[in-house]
Amino acid sequence: MPATAVSVIGYDFNNGIDHAAVARSMYTTGFQATSVGEAIIEINRMLNWRIEDEPNYQPEEELPDPDNPNAPPPPPPKCKIFLGYTSNMISSGLRESIRYLVEHKQVDVLVTSGGGVEEDFIKCLAKTYLSSFSVPGKELRAKGLNRIGNLVVPNANYCAFEDWVMPILDEMLEEQTTKGTHWTPSKMIHKLGSKINDPSSVYYWAWKNDIPVFCPAITDGSLGDMLYFHSFKNPGLIIDLVEDIRAINNKAVYAKKTGMVILGGGVIKHHICNANLMRNGADFSVFINTGQEFDGSDAGARPDEAVSWGKIKLEAKPVKVYSDATIVFPLIVAETFAQNVEKLKKQQQQ
Repeated sequence: MPATAVSVIGYDFNNGIDHAAVARSMYTTGFQATSVGEAIIEINRMLNWRIEDEPNYQPEEELPDPDNPNAPPPPPPKCKIFLGYTSNMISSGLRESIRYLVEHKQVDVLVTSGGGVEEDFIKCLAKTYLSSFSVPGKELRAKGLNRIGNLVVPNANYCAFEDWVMPILDEMLEEQTTKGTHWTPSKMIHKLGSKINDPSSVYYWAWKNDIPVFCPAITDGSLGDMLYFHSFKNPGLIIDLVEDIRAINNKAVYAKKTGMVILGGGVIKHHICNANLMRNGADFSVFINTGQEFDGSDAGARPDEAVSWGKIKLEAKPVKVYSDATIVFPLIVAETFAQNVEKLKKQQQQ
């Protein structure tokens, strides 16, 4: 065995109950526990990277963002972190972990699906409940309940959402007509975040901290239903996707380094990866999902497939964790982003 070989050893509970030490021991435990440990290392590399760490860095004039030519000088460069998550992550209690990251400015760009937007606002208006994977759909339908895995959402929640969002869509149409406002999905989410006035909301904090939220599938869910109904009641609202694809791609192109943290698959995974293709690949990557590669899906693809497309850099050390993100992501946050938040708090107190 080479001198660098790592021995397999798990946590010894004779040393007491130390949750942080249990998380750190995952790297040497083996199987998917080791992947969790590698994900912790990779995310900490994202968080700790600074331009002065580059041995071959030569100071150069900063490239201006063509969409913001009059913007003030940027802060010292750091790795720009793209966080993607599917709608079920927001339906679950993982919403609170995501909200924490946005509240404390630990990520720079969000990408989600239509349900990943609306479910956040719906939770501000009414509760989602635990149920069971095995409750018959016929029985739930008769009671006006909608099942998401082992969670249920009452129909009344969506009625409350309709009552809340429709007047905002009216405002958006009026702004479009009277002020020439050019609406995009990200601008729409920004406006909704400004209206919710609830600190439990992911998008309240995204609005407050000016973190862009991109949603290429904005119509795939209740928001799409609302836009459909609104088009009959008060027609004319236009939401442009082209401006947003330019915006997210520029977020990648004009970054010194980028990192991807993607929970789940589908459109959110590909949208982030494709933005990073525009810069010849992300520098750091962590995928967490249960997808397998054998059906050729992008969701199940291992990071090495993204390397072949130029979505991850050749020299990168990407990680895929084969797990339900609701199990492992809070553990990863505890050993990465949360540690960084506490470090920053201590620095501010000094």
